[in-house]
Amino acid sequence: MPSDLNHAHHAHPAHSGTETNFALTLRDALRRRGLPLERICGRLQEQGITVSVATLSHWQRGRSQPERMKSLQAVDALEPLLGLRSGTLRSLLGPHRPRGRSLPLDPAAARCVYGDASDLEQALGEAFAHFNADTQLLMSHETVTLDARRSIRETAVTSVVRAVTDGARHLTVVHFLDALPIDDVDIFVRNGEMTGRKLLPDLRSVVADISFGRPLARNETAVVEYTLRIGPTPAVSHSHERRIRDPLRTYLLHVRFDPLALPTRCHYSYRERLGVEPRQRHRVELDASHTAHLLPAKCPPGVYGLEWEWE
Repeated sequence: MPSDLNHAHHAHPAHSGTETNFALTLRDALRRRGLPLERICGRLQEQGITVSVATLSHWQRGRSQPERMKSLQAVDALEPLLGLRSGTLRSLLGPHRPRGRSLPLDPAAARCVYGDASDLEQALGEAFAHFNADTQLLMSHETVTLDARRSIRETAVTSVVRAVTDGARHLTVVHFLDALPIDDVDIFVRNGEMTGRKLLPDLRSVVADISFGRPLARNETAVVEYTLRIGPTPAVSHSHERRIRDPLRTYLLHVRFDPLALPTRCHYSYRERLGVEPRQRHRVELDASHTAHLLPAKCPPGVYGLEWEWE
């Protein structure tokens, strides 16, 4: 079961040239104050000002800056809370940054699809806040192959992404497995270059970084193509789903069954997010090649999947 699959950009270290005086001053004041960000947010909440921990974290790292009126009110309230003179932080704010996907991903928006404390967030850790922050997925084609033991043995993925800011370098693909044969999980990259891979047994997941080979310019597209192969496992597979955060032009899921192990029923489903009932669910018939597929006419954010039943 892939998780939006693919493509998470791990957060790149902030370059000294991008760290503003505002970010440096705020981070230093937070460090001297010695309170966790959760406590700071709680103090602001007592004054009727709501700011998320992620937002404060982005401000102090220079990944975003307060611009809207409510955010500026939070800055004014932070100054006495952090022992700073009135106007100290405000005076350090630079010009407004352009809006768009070049800013870090809003974790709240991602959680609308993935849910709170999702397995994806656990797998990525802090990098979840920047999941695909500088790329946009345009289309994806997945072919899932099951063996005669009714287990998923192979997932082949072809995706096209577009850089939404200059310098996009790689994607991170994340797959969650029915079972994890520690010694027998391989990823073969046909388009791109795998620059890192790790197995997370507790989450039954594999995470891999796939480089584009060079930094992309904004609006430049790239094709990422790879195959995940899994050794024999005792687990019986019953479904495959894909969590999609942004609207896609095309999503094709193609599931191939072994002729010796055919399901009795197969259904397509769509949910707006994890943990809710499907908005759409209908039966899908196998074709003459023992395969089933889904190809939505429109592909808004949500959870898409095929599920099947065995005798």
